[in-house]
Amino acid sequence: MPNPKKPEHMLQLLQHFIKHSNQIKQIHSLLTTSGRLLLTSQWINTLLYNTLIRAYLNISQPQTTLILFTHMLFHQAQPNSHTFPSLIKAASSFPPHLASHIGKPLHCQVLRRGVLSDPYVCTSFIGLYSHACELGSAHKMFDEIPEPCVVSYNAMLDACGKNGDMGLGFLMFSRMPYRDVYSWTSMIHGYMKNGCSEVAVKFFQRMMIHEDVKCGLMKPNEATFVSVLSSFTFLDVSVALYLGRQVHAYMVKNEELSVFMTTALIAFYGKMGCMVYASKVFDAMVIKQVCAWNAMISSLALNGREKQALMMYEKMRARGLQPNDITFVAVLSACARAKLVDLGFKLFEKMSHEFGLVPKMEHYGCVVDLLGRAGLLQEAYDFIKKMPFKADATVLGALMGACRLYGGIELGNEVAQLLLKSQPSHSGRYVQLSSIYAGAERWDHAAALRKAMLDAGIHKVPAHSFI
Repeated sequence: MPNPKKPEHMLQLLQHFIKHSNQIKQIHSLLTTSGRLLLTSQWINTLLYNTLIRAYLNISQPQTTLILFTHMLFHQAQPNSHTFPSLIKAASSFPPHLASHIGKPLHCQVLRRGVLSDPYVCTSFIGLYSHACELGSAHKMFDEIPEPCVVSYNAMLDACGKNGDMGLGFLMFSRMPYRDVYSWTSMIHGYMKNGCSEVAVKFFQRMMIHEDVKCGLMKPNEATFVSVLSSFTFLDVSVALYLGRQVHAYMVKNEELSVFMTTALIAFYGKMGCMVYASKVFDAMVIKQVCAWNAMISSLALNGREKQALMMYEKMRARGLQPNDITFVAVLSACARAKLVDLGFKLFEKMSHEFGLVPKMEHYGCVVDLLGRAGLLQEAYDFIKKMPFKADATVLGALMGACRLYGGIELGNEVAQLLLKSQPSHSGRYVQLSSIYAGAERWDHAAALRKAMLDAGIHKVPAHSFI
């Protein structure tokens, strides 16, 4: 049995607790003991701190992880290349602006300690700067790596996708001496996320005819299928269904369907309007997790089956599953489409009171849409004013659409002015307001607005048909 009074044995115990990270009290106890052993050999101190830093990161306590690093410096334990990846990962768990503020002092420490040459540290920083929306800094960090490996390249591809620079992403992808499934998936997901679904599908097709896939050295993984199925939903329905069924058949033939893969299939068939297929996939699932229920509820609501969607929510609750943020977006959307105002408000209140969930912008947008669809325009506007944060364009856009539907000219004009301040070049906002004026036969206002668009050099995006 290891003796916790000896630093070497304490290290073994700490590593054991990392694997069983629910034993937080024992970790705290060992931390206290380690404080009494700080005068032992220097490398033991560093190892103890590295192990503790990693342990607190594993139990989702990034703040404690960073505080431990300050203690480490105070007690003159020397950080090394094994210290910083955990600290960088802890910094990445904070919101982007905070992650940037935390990351820069860490970067300085890395330079000071002379461990920037470690490719693992550099790759960790690429992820941090990507999360902080600083693609330029991530690119500079990548350039610091003398011989980047496939992991470093993949981190850079992911950064390009997250920050909307797929041109740089394609350049990086072209330069890679070797590509694995994560490289291909990062490109597919990046193009899909940045509105280039057709390119994402072409990349998937290119991947499937690659020699490594044909020889069985590489095959698409769970994330690949989820990304490409999402990409299909932006294509023409007939093309999307043809491709989606092919991918579905490949998945059934070659893969053991995971929860996330089946959830992606349910969402895909739901968006295509094929509720029979969506229901078959859902019913075939042995273990139905919350994500699968969410996809089914959303699909039903999207296809005009709002009451069935709400019944599905009740079934989920009856099975003892706890709803999450996405669940409430789905059920509130169902209430909005069915104009069930009272039920919608009850569910909105339950979010925080019963389930301890903090409503986000999406949830407030659903409530505004709920009130707007029911014709309660002023109530919707009053609700926006009471929001704990400033309403974004999606929330205001939902109210403006309701104003157009119900002829709320004055309120529509007021909301439009707010939208035009935040999105002065968005042609859709001008068109919506012009339509409101035209619906009320205020032709002079509509004409003046169209002229203002032309004077500002803003053009309506032309519609097109696939026929």
